[in-house]
Amino acid sequence: MRQRYNDTTALLLTIFIIIFMVIVASIQVIVVAKFFKAYFDMSYEAGALLGTVIVLVYSLFGGFKGVVLTDFLQFIFFLFTAIFLFYITYDQSGGWEAVKKIAETNNKPGYTSFFNQVSDNLAYVITFGTSWMIQANIWQRISAAKKASDAKKMMLFSFFAFIPLYLMVTYTGMFFSVFYDSVPESGIVPHILSNYKSPVISAILFVGLSSAIMSTMDSLVNTGALSLTVDVYQKYINPKASDARQVNVGRISTFVIGGAALFIALKIQSVLKISWLGSDFLTSGAFIPLIFGFLWVRGTSTAASISMFFGLLFSSYNLMVALGADLPVAWEIASTKQALIGISISLALYVGISFFTKDDYAKNRAFIKKANILNRK
Repeated sequence: MRQRYNDTTALLLTIFIIIFMVIVASIQVIVVAKFFKAYFDMSYEAGALLGTVIVLVYSLFGGFKGVVLTDFLQFIFFLFTAIFLFYITYDQSGGWEAVKKIAETNNKPGYTSFFNQVSDNLAYVITFGTSWMIQANIWQRISAAKKASDAKKMMLFSFFAFIPLYLMVTYTGMFFSVFYDSVPESGIVPHILSNYKSPVISAILFVGLSSAIMSTMDSLVNTGALSLTVDVYQKYINPKASDARQVNVGRISTFVIGGAALFIALKIQSVLKISWLGSDFLTSGAFIPLIFGFLWVRGTSTAASISMFFGLLFSSYNLMVALGADLPVAWEIASTKQALIGISISLALYVGISFFTKDDYAKNRAFIKKANILNRK
């Protein structure tokens, strides 16, 4: 963003990244809280605090290496758990035909169709699709590749690898419908694990699912802390900070990000709602300037800054309403209408202001040309 526009847009994007990481990390806090609540029979608040403390301990003292090693082990446990749950639910439920029969018995037309009630879920498609397309973690992995061709192969491989993984998780949930008339208060998976006949298998599955939750949480907390330390503290507050000072600030940032995620998780306990709110920041504030920066030479730095500032205000307003602030709204929070309003105004501001402001078009052309050359390679 700094290369394409200016320092202001780069700072705004940093703010979006930090907010996004905090909110999405709070999703993992919600999940681990409910999971621990069901498995250990503790309160939601105690489960949230315990899960957050565990992640913060190895993130604060293990550093990046500790997180990488922990994530590697967590991946092994999680993959085993996902495959095992898929197998036992498929085997014990009777498969796809049993799911269809249960859906018909319970009068749930369209339950087995992936395209049922698409319009009702359009808000999630818009916000999740646009926000994850430009998420910092994704771009970091792309930029870390040695060659552009390697980045393309990685993205293509990931695309095809995620299809069976997501389908496996989705089908596992649908197979559960054969066993339950309604979702248990603690959630289906925690209920299955806490009542599984083999305590050894139950413990392994518990570790696997805890690993999945915590490996995501530590990545989000570390990304947010990195942005806060390097892109805010080091660049704007203390550019001459020593390595030791930066390490200490990094630890403080890690604690701040984790604490903020815990606070939001205690206030909002809906995974879907909070997921949507986090994605809304990137969708309304960063998607249009970032994507159009690669495509439209006429887009100006002033237009990008104003468009992003609008997105920041718009999404922050929605977040405050979700947190309980008594503010007037002309749309339902986490709705398709809100998603379309946010991204439409962002687009209108970016395009309209670009026609009335000037910019360094030679620099813009050079940036787009460089991006196209790298893409061809």
